[in-house]
Amino acid sequence: MEKSACFEKRKSLSEMSLEELWRLFPISLTEHRTNWKKWYCEEKNNIQEILKPDIMYKISHIGSTAVDTIWAKPIIDIMVEIPKVNDMEEIKRQLVGNGYICMSHTSNRISFNKGYTDNGFAEKVYHLHLRYAGDNDELYFRDYLNEHKDVAKQYEELKLKLWKKYEYNRDGYTNAKTEFIKEYTEKAKRKYEKRY
Repeated sequence: MEKSACFEKRKSLSEMSLEELWRLFPISLTEHRTNWKKWYCEEKNNIQEILKPDIMYKISHIGSTAVDTIWAKPIIDIMVEIPKVNDMEEIKRQLVGNGYICMSHTSNRISFNKGYTDNGFAEKVYHLHLRYAGDNDELYFRDYLNEHKDVAKQYEELKLKLWKKYEYNRDGYTNAKTEFIKEYTEKAKRKYEKRY
């Protein structure tokens, strides 16, 4: 007897093509939510529980959810900076062993996510960026937008314009914002020289 189409096994995330993943996890923007800071603090505490006490690190809330008032994808971006003396692979093992999925890995950067399921986004979604200390341009960009509301509004308008065009193309969406981010990150680094 043939199985009903209703009972067909769904592909796991690891079996999906990039296009299938983009369809399952489209770009979606929403008005700023005050609970994003709370979600960040909860996950920061969780990360502090995961990482061994002898690991030195700094945790920061980055991305648009860390900028007051602007529309954003409801995904909390977290940066964990470690000194070069720490073993990035060991930290990766600890995070993966506690629910994070490794999405990309280079010699000096690892990106993880949490809250992506075979059925779409969970209620709370996180992107974690593991970096060596000093690889933190996002902090400068975040601070600049929080202190320059007019620039934050321009960034929001750019994102809203790109949203539907790149709803199912995350790389296209990210690439289309790069020039704006680079311009204001450079201004921020000159203004806040050596802040981080």
